[in-house]
Amino acid sequence: MDHRLSTISNASTSYSTPPATPPLSTLSSSAASASTTGSSSQVAWCTARARIPTPDGSEYFLHMYENSMDKKEHLAFVFGDLIRSHSLDKVQPGETELDRVKRGAYTGRLRGTVSDELEKNQGASNTTETLEFTTSTVSGATATTTAALTSTSTSFTVSTANMPLATQAPLVRIHSECFTGEIGHSARCDCGEQLDEAIRLMKAEGAGVVVYLRQEGRGIGLAEKLKAYNLQDLGYDTVMANLLLNHGADERTYEVAQGIMQDLGLTQIRLLTNNPDKIEQIEKDSQIEVVERVPMMPKSWEAIQQGLEAELEVREGAVENKIVRGKELDKYLKVKVERMRHLIPIPTAMSS
Repeated sequence: MDHRLSTISNASTSYSTPPATPPLSTLSSSAASASTTGSSSQVAWCTARARIPTPDGSEYFLHMYENSMDKKEHLAFVFGDLIRSHSLDKVQPGETELDRVKRGAYTGRLRGTVSDELEKNQGASNTTETLEFTTSTVSGATATTTAALTSTSTSFTVSTANMPLATQAPLVRIHSECFTGEIGHSARCDCGEQLDEAIRLMKAEGAGVVVYLRQEGRGIGLAEKLKAYNLQDLGYDTVMANLLLNHGADERTYEVAQGIMQDLGLTQIRLLTNNPDKIEQIEKDSQIEVVERVPMMPKSWEAIQQGLEAELEVREGAVENKIVRGKELDKYLKVKVERMRHLIPIPTAMSS
């Protein structure tokens, strides 16, 4: 007798892990196969999801995505409980409820406790534990299912208390990876500041999605980006440096972002961006509508415009208190406005 969580095979069995897990007997063989890699028409599908707590006590769910466009793993930072991945919640052949929990296909929060003594004996056999899921049904009633399995003794509880209600289109940030700006504290760009500000705004609203695309250097990669930096040090701007390296000014694409948003059920969004090209590409050949553009004013420029520059406690060329400041940043931002159509008002003091 198999004492693990029962394999999904009994049509009369009802599970509370979302969606109510259908027995495999109700799936066609092609549907069962597609559940692990996405359907043939699906551009992106979620392979795992986990809760990420943050230092201020808030949290989000990090989603890992594979896709049919490239060999990269892209990410989505999902804030709030109402935005869910359809592909993650799909049943997979032969999986147990524990399998679903491990890849993140549950609602609410997992609360687990493992005793110190039992944790030391994880290799012990024939140890029975209880795995408990508590989820809310559509009607609001609560259902609980318990199953026995063979492993170390651990107890998990899923709670869905105080889930927020959707009131407006969610904030979305389509953000391209920037190692130098996010990790390297570079003052050549405001990418790190934009990511932090997007996260701050979504925490404040309790909902939103950062679609994090692995498109370093506006799509040219980190090595080519560093070469472009050397050309910038010779006096070329960020656009000309790319062109001299036989790249386009901006080689990013957004089909994967569209696929991720489709998987998350996002059809109307408020997009955090200064870039009109991003809006055009997101809406192109898709069901996604940008109902509002939310500007992302560089904090140093905002301070200059408001006459508060002297109050910024930031060292030039460093990231501090989520603010980037520096002459090289100013040059970079002006090029984005003057040559790449970005909708950022240049401070009056810098417009001459």
